Amino acid sequence: MTKLRALIFDVDGTLADTEQYGHRVAFNRAFADAGFDWDWSVLLYGELLTVAGGKERIRFYLQQHRPDFQPATNLDELIAKLHKAKTQNYQQLVGKRSIPLRPGVKRLLEEAHSQGMRLAIATTTALTNVTTLLKQTLGADSPSWFEVIAAGDIVPAKKPAPDIYKYVLQTMGLEPQECVAIEDSYQGLQAALKAGIKTVVTVNDYTRNDDFSGAILVLNHLGEPEEPFTLLAGDAGDASYLDMVLVNRLCDRE
Repeated sequence: MTKLRALIFDVDGTLADTEQYGHRVAFNRAFADAGFDWDWSVLLYGELLTVAGGKERIRFYLQQHRPDFQPATNLDELIAKLHKAKTQNYQQLVGKRSIPLRPGVKRLLEEAHSQGMRLAIATTTALTNVTTLLKQTLGADSPSWFEVIAAGDIVPAKKPAPDIYKYVLQTMGLEPQECVAIEDSYQGLQAALKAGIKTVVTVNDYTRNDDFSGAILVLNHLGEPEEPFTLLAGDAGDASYLDMVLVNRLCDRE
């Protein structure tokens, strides 16, 4: 029987609904400030989320929806400039505490931290986005709870490639079977599974129709004692919210 030693969390859509209410809004503000009439609707952004990474998402949008766009400067430089402005806008939104954590996230993280469970983050979003969200929702010292915060361009190949998870495993000196990942999307699930890590999925409005075959548990959210989760796939026994007891039970299953 393998002992659980670490939980590895995705961020956007997993910890908080940052995609719809944070990143999408921040992108649109950056475009407007730059003088572009590009507007990413809620529906369009769902399509764009199939591409991991903000800069990659802008490039995909231009290729698919603005094929005749001719930048006045180098395209790579323009994309980098827009993404930098978007990141600043996003941090302002999070700084106003307008994006709360999803149900069960704070409870599970505090429980795991109090028990000495090793914690890590594996995400494609920028490091500053992660630390700002953590500080505003969990407290100023909360980034220190995480032994590794693997974020942004720390690896060249983004999810669904397993590189970000392999980086976390190598940095922490852990084997895949000693960890459980918590993700929200098909791309994130594939990245964790390709790294050999058992994965719990907590869906959101953008990902609820994704294929989550291979996940050990699929939930609508992590749940609270007074706000039970809805089980979408897997076996949670008689549990109504994801706590360390349930996580350990899931990890013990072969």
